[in-house]
Amino acid sequence: MTFLTLSLIAVVALAGPLLALPVRWRLPVVLGELLAGIMIGRSGLGLVNPADPTFVLLANIGFALMMFVAGTHVPVRDPQIRSALGKGARRAAAAAAAGVAVGTGIGLLFGTGHAPLYVVLLASSSAALVLPIVDSLRLGGPDVVSMTAQVAIADIACIVALPLLVDPPHAGRSALTLLIVMGCALGLFLVLRWLDGTGIRGRVHRLSENRKFALELRLQLAVLFALAGVATFGNISVMMAGFSFGLVVAAVGEPRRLARQLFALSDGFLSPLFFVWLGASLTLKDLAGHPDMIALGVALGVGTLLTHSGLAFLGLPLPLGVLSAAQLGVPVAAASIGTQLEVLLPGEAAALLMGALITIAASAVAGSRAAKRFALPAEARGKSGGAGSAVGQGDPGDPKG
Repeated sequence: MTFLTLSLIAVVALAGPLLALPVRWRLPVVLGELLAGIMIGRSGLGLVNPADPTFVLLANIGFALMMFVAGTHVPVRDPQIRSALGKGARRAAAAAAAGVAVGTGIGLLFGTGHAPLYVVLLASSSAALVLPIVDSLRLGGPDVVSMTAQVAIADIACIVALPLLVDPPHAGRSALTLLIVMGCALGLFLVLRWLDGTGIRGRVHRLSENRKFALELRLQLAVLFALAGVATFGNISVMMAGFSFGLVVAAVGEPRRLARQLFALSDGFLSPLFFVWLGASLTLKDLAGHPDMIALGVALGVGTLLTHSGLAFLGLPLPLGVLSAAQLGVPVAAASIGTQLEVLLPGEAAALLMGALITIAASAVAGSRAAKRFALPAEARGKSGGAGSAVGQGDPGDPKG
């Protein structure tokens, strides 16, 4: 990879914000980045080589960082979320049960042998997509809070289950590595809580801010890369390393200045690079040559929407049910891991992403409908920033955040 290639990737990735610019469309930025990757990759002009080791490494760093940021968006410190965990867990379990039935049916219908993978996809929700939508639309109320808890639970459970199902022959090794990564995350949580309680974390924060050392950013990146190294050594995705560390940081409290730095690093370069790489890796010619894979993508997208919309029987309003069906991290990880391990059928990775895009489009419509019913009044917005507002509120040593 050359600097000219990096420049090309940075330029074409601007398609993401350009497509998302019209507010009335409510399109996610990642859509344009995926399309840009398709345009310059294997399915398009062939201007980049997605198999380039440097490109792959940078893409994996972007994926790990993206999932880390997604983990920090889970509002685990919000007392409203904790009180709604019971209802959210019941709805997540109901969605999983429905996903078993629908996913098994899709697997038998298409004969891919990947029914367990489809079950996870159907049951999953994306905190990285849903929480920013809730926050940006200023949604609030008991139904929104319980839906947020449901999304967080489903996201965590499916992220844990995914590595075990993408590559079943190595499930034992993957399970052991998952336990190691989760154990490391728990150890990090205890260490950070101790540092916070003793005041060391606050002193480091003030020193870093006053001297412009960016110590917290450096240390968090070092820990993230170490966890990603453990994950890849055990042949599981860096997704789990990033997400688990993000949950730890969310539980302890992330300084807002650090959140802004991570946002700039992730959304400004590495995350768009990952989605461009993912789009460049897809061979849509395989999808075009396999109409059954097109049908599979539609079936997965529609099946996911039906699975989550059915939660209306448990009292979840239909717009919020459709919004909770939004997917990103799990389908992207399935396509990425499956492509690297070569365990998916030709065109199947593109079908997984097609299903995710269907849910994203539906969630954009559902978000607009939900805003009409669940948007907080203007006078309440200063008191509550929505269900996802708890993340990033803890800035040790900085009363202004």
